[in-house]
Amino acid sequence: MRFARVNGPNGPYFAIQGADGSWVAMDSIGIAVETTPQLVVAADRLAGIDVGQIKGGVVDPHFLAPVVAPGKVLAIALNYLDHIQEQHLTPPENPIIFGKFPNALNGPDGDIVVDPLLTTRADYEAELAVVIGRRTRNVDESAALDHVFGYAVANDVSARDAQRADRQFGRSKSFDTFCPVGPWITSADAVADPQALRLWARVNGETRQDSSTAKMLFSIAYLIHYLARGMTLEPGDVLLTGTPSGVGTFMDPPRYLQTGDVVECEVEGLGRLRNRVVAPDLS
Repeated sequence: MRFARVNGPNGPYFAIQGADGSWVAMDSIGIAVETTPQLVVAADRLAGIDVGQIKGGVVDPHFLAPVVAPGKVLAIALNYLDHIQEQHLTPPENPIIFGKFPNALNGPDGDIVVDPLLTTRADYEAELAVVIGRRTRNVDESAALDHVFGYAVANDVSARDAQRADRQFGRSKSFDTFCPVGPWITSADAVADPQALRLWARVNGETRQDSSTAKMLFSIAYLIHYLARGMTLEPGDVLLTGTPSGVGTFMDPPRYLQTGDVVECEVEGLGRLRNRVVAPDLS
């Protein structure tokens, strides 16, 4: 199943994709949700839906970020071997965790606003996003994927100069609009193996990143197990699982995002983000 949040004539609403490819408002099938945690909590009711009977919805709607009001947006640094190698670093012994604040959430075609007074070194990071499906604490690695509701595409936009100046990740990766996600959430049962997905990032049509989730240092199952040892993961929490090699800051010379650039991030079978880089509107 695929779940999206779309912009309708009366405002945003969550929708499910029917057998004919169209998108049907979830409240029209008796499931009214306004946030991603509410969507996830309705998983048992959703499992009983016959998607084959859902037809006649909106075709090609305007998609918004499918992640709304998450309790946590967690992210992992240095989790792809090729990304570690391009930095000439030693792989970490344990996952490196940081948070992206919810104000950074952005839609699959929303503008990425880069303020030159804040950063001149904005960068892209194509990532697989994981949406947690139930309250999770002290879960064994072997059972961790059973706690996943679904998967989406994300772009962990980063202000590299602020990142280095702060010597930590939180602020530099949490500027407004710095976390495009979507275009929808694909349910976990529709993804045969999340550790065998190709992912890409393109800037103005030029492929910059081209890798596979198979190259993760720490698997999704291990990350959930590791995180849930020290914190309770709640339904609707989001985990960004790291980025592969090819980010702009490690190119020679570095190639940072500029006003007018179009950044596309894609994960095999999960859709594509397409975001334009713009300057802030000072009017």
